[in-house]
Amino acid sequence: MRTLLYVPVIHMEADLGSIADSVAKRTIAELGEETWARHKETVSGFWDAIIKYFNGIKAANLRVYQDGMVVGGDIGRKIVSEGVKSGSKNYEVLSALMEQGAILEKTEDLAAVIKERDSLVKLKNAVTVRQKMSAYILYKMRKNSLLVKRDGFIADRINRTLKEGETGVLFIGAYHNVIPLLDKDIMAKEIKEVEKIRAYQKMLLYGRKDKEFEVLSSYMISPVDDTLASLS
Repeated sequence: MRTLLYVPVIHMEADLGSIADSVAKRTIAELGEETWARHKETVSGFWDAIIKYFNGIKAANLRVYQDGMVVGGDIGRKIVSEGVKSGSKNYEVLSALMEQGAILEKTEDLAAVIKERDSLVKLKNAVTVRQKMSAYILYKMRKNSLLVKRDGFIADRINRTLKEGETGVLFIGAYHNVIPLLDKDIMAKEIKEVEKIRAYQKMLLYGRKDKEFEVLSSYMISPVDDTLASLS
């Protein structure tokens, strides 16, 4: 039996690199500054709960898989170090685990990650209406097919590198769908429930029902349920 701790994540601005400013501006324009500020607080609280959980587990020989990580080893460590400097709590967790002996694995295919990044950059840099429409259509066309391709690659990496009796942890965007692609002997444990994270994101972007949204926001920042995510 192999175990995979599955962490469905929402990225902070610090995780978005060069497109962070454009994402923030677009989101503020759609949601308003107050909602954007509350969302940032919620995401920060979400990561605080994740950090607290991982501070309480033994990380020696834990295999770590990270959304967007196209290398492992020393180069991967440098990427994590730079992420910590930029203020990423995701990379803060990775760094802490690696200091305790966790092994950072190459997780993604470089070509697929670059294609998705290029689409986002073109969308960000579009100026005219025609350019914006063209970039948006290209991004939407590529997004689903690239997501499927990336998920297949990620699952294959986990299937091949996570050994019998070992535990791994995957930090992955909530809209990925890796679990169905894992080998049958890998038991996935959701650190936060994927469907609730997706529901929060959908409600944030496409219409908020105040009571339901408050419940989801509270869930986001709540402590990890040890009965769901226990290593025992």
